Formats: sequence, structure tokens, C-alpha cells
Amino acid sequence: MTTGILYIVATPIGNLSDMTYRAIETLQKVDLIACEDTRTSRKLLERYEIKTPTVSFYQNIRQGGAIKPVPKLNYLVEELISGKNIALITDAGTPGISDPGNQLVEYAVKNNILAIPISGVSALTTLASVSGIDLSRFVFFGFPPHKKGRETFFKEIISQKYPVSYFESPHRLIKNLELLKNLAPDKKIILGRELTKMFEEIVRGTISEVLGYFLDNKDKVKGEFVIIVY
Repeated sequence: MTTGILYIVATPIGNLSDMTYRAIETLQKVDLIACEDTRTSRKLLERYEIKTPTVSFYQNIRQGGAIKPVPKLNYLVEELISGKNIALITDAGTPGISDPGNQLVEYAVKNNILAIPISGVSALTTLASVSGIDLSRFVFFGFPPHKKGRETFFKEIISQKYPVSYFESPHRLIKNLELLKNLAPDKKIILGRELTKMFEEIVRGTISEVLGYFLDNKDKVKGEFVIIVY
């Protein structure tokens, strides 16, 4: 029996027109689409009249420092082994970056299932493309910890030889910028907010300057953030 194929499909990070033809064709032809949140993905699928069945495949849950198995992980692998072709998408961007996509690919590869990338938008590379700094070498740190290990996380950022990029939540932006300021107020930041969306904004300056900007404009502390510290 021939196993199915796992397609890792990048989707827009905001502007739905950023969807590629190949991504649309892939989502139309597979047997099942695994979504980070089926409700969020529904807007995209309806936009392009994609009627393929969907199943939720959401973020892993940390409990006591350990990573619990992602719900439906075994189910999706079993479906692939049975011969079904499955596409994995997240709420926005390229799967496998700070989400459970890497775990699904790992399980698929262990079971001799072919994983094919359908490239497209990533918030990480979108901000990098307009950074104006040398990113021939850089480090990506994902999302900061909520509590335990948070200070260590930012100390590691400051200590890096190369620019560091990471994702940030609006709920912790101010608090984490304040922590960075205490560690290295003169380090520089490029911050992308709501990239490709209506209220897209790119803020540049020292950590102190960027923190001051958002303290003066707290109405802008919302949406999705990507940050480069250098």
C-alpha cells in the first residue's frame, strides 16, 4: 500500500492576497487539511473556495516544563500511512516555526512518509527583508517564555554575537521591552507590527526609544509582533 504525502503549506500572515497559486492548488487536491484553528483557516479557505475537509491540529501544551503530545498527531500519521494526502497549515505563515508542525513532520519521516514544503510567507523573513541590516547570519529564538526562564531568555538574546529575531505577544510586549532595556538600553531594535495588514508598522531605534514609543502609543500595543535585536 502506498502511503500519502504530507504537504507543509505556507499561508498569508495577514493579507489574504499573498496566497500562492501552488498553495491553493495543493489545498484543493489533498484529502484533508490540518489547521491550527479551523475557525481562523475557514476565512482563507472560503476566500479561495477550497472545500477540502479540515481537522484541528493546535499548539502543543507545556505542563511542568514537559511538552505533551500534540492532539491528533497519531491520528494524522495513521491517515497518512493509510494513503491519504494531508496538508498542514497554521493560522498564519509557514508551519514548523514555533508551532507543532515540526512534530508532525518528525513523525511522518519516521514512518517513511514524504513531506513536501509549499513555500510562501513567513513573518520572520518578511521583517528581515526590510531590516536594512546584515542578516547573512542571525539567530531565531521563537516566543519568549511566559514566566519561568523569561529573564534567561532575554539575557541570551543580549549575549548573542549575531542579530536575534523573535516573536512577541501584545500582552507581554511592554514588560519584555522593559526587561530588555534594563539589560541593554542602547541595543537596537527593528519591530514589525501587523505585517501585511491594514495597520502594518515598522518601528526602529534603540530598545529605550522603541519602548518609549509604545508607552506613548499604548493603543498600538496589539496585533502580532516580530522583533530583531542587534
